[in-house]
Amino acid sequence: MSVLELNGRVFDASTTGTLTLTGEGGAATTDVTQGLGKSWVNWNGTSTAAIRDSLNHSSLTDNGTGDYTITIASAMSNVGYCRSGMAGHAANSQQNLSQCEDTTPATTTVARYIISPANASLEDSPYAGVVLHGDLA
Repeated sequence: MSVLELNGRVFDASTTGTLTLTGEGGAATTDVTQGLGKSWVNWNGTSTAAIRDSLNHSSLTDNGTGDYTITIASAMSNVGYCRSGMAGHAANSQQNLSQCEDTTPATTTVARYIISPANASLEDSPYAGVVLHGDLA
C-alpha cells in the first residue's frame, strides 16, 4: 500500500486499485474509487440521435421516438449498478426518463430508456443524459 499526505489529507492507495481519502475530522474515510461515476453519456435524442459527449459509452441506438439503448464500452462487473438520468425539452415541458420495463440491464448494455412527458406518449428529447455508479469488471 502507498500512502501520500498532502496538506494534512491522507490518501491510501491499495494494490487492489482502491483509493481511500481520510475525512476532515480524521476518523472517517471515503473510498474514492467506489464513489466515482463509472460511465456517463449526454445525448441529443432528436430525429438524428447522437452522443454529444460521454465516458465509457461506445454507442447509442435510437429504437424509435423517445426510445434509446446505450452500450457501455468497458463492462460493469455485475448488473447491480445504479443508473440515474434526466431529460429535458422546452422551458414549459417536463419529461420523464425511465428504464424500459421489458428489458433487463446487462453489464455491457444499459437497458433501454424511454422519454415521455407526464401521462403522454413517447417523444424525442434534445437533452438527455445517464450516469452509472458501480464496479467495473
